[in-house]
Amino acid sequence: MLRKMGEAVARVARKVNETVESGSDTLDLAECKLVSFPIGIYKVLRNVTDQIHLITLANNELKSLTSKFMTTFSQLRELHLEGNFLHRLPNEVSTLQHLKAIDLSRNHFHDFPEQLTTLPALETINLEENEIVDVPVEKLAAMPALRSINLRFNPLNAEVRVIAPPLIKFDMLMSPEGARAPPP
Repeated sequence: MLRKMGEAVARVARKVNETVESGSDTLDLAECKLVSFPIGIYKVLRNVTDQIHLITLANNELKSLTSKFMTTFSQLRELHLEGNFLHRLPNEVSTLQHLKAIDLSRNHFHDFPEQLTTLPALETINLEENEIVDVPVEKLAAMPALRSINLRFNPLNAEVRVIAPPLIKFDMLMSPEGARAPPP
């Protein structure tokens, strides 16, 4: 067990160092068995956080993200958080004014993360395979850049299914009522 933990830590360190040394705009920590965003990474990346535009934390074991994460990486354009255990986002997600795409699929959201509706550049929201019942259709309809929202395999209420189509000017992907996600 300790050996596996050591390998996971070494993998994270290697990926962070690659980002810093190459001057990349991408930090990919997918499938690193992370239960939280490592605090030490903030120090290592402190001189390059403004140039990081894409972070992938997919398929980890994250239960939450901190406000510090959101405010540190305020220049993000894309954030991939699919396949974790997230059930809410910190209010500071509203600091991500340049964010164009967020993937929150295969998490544990019961409530639509309404903070996303305040992001002026957001074009794509993926919330597939969560437990969302209600969606703030009016707030979504008012989003200037939104082009697509994926809500497939969520137990959306009938009201959302009826009200949304005439109000929205973007693609809203929904599964047929009662549809279940395919097994992983």
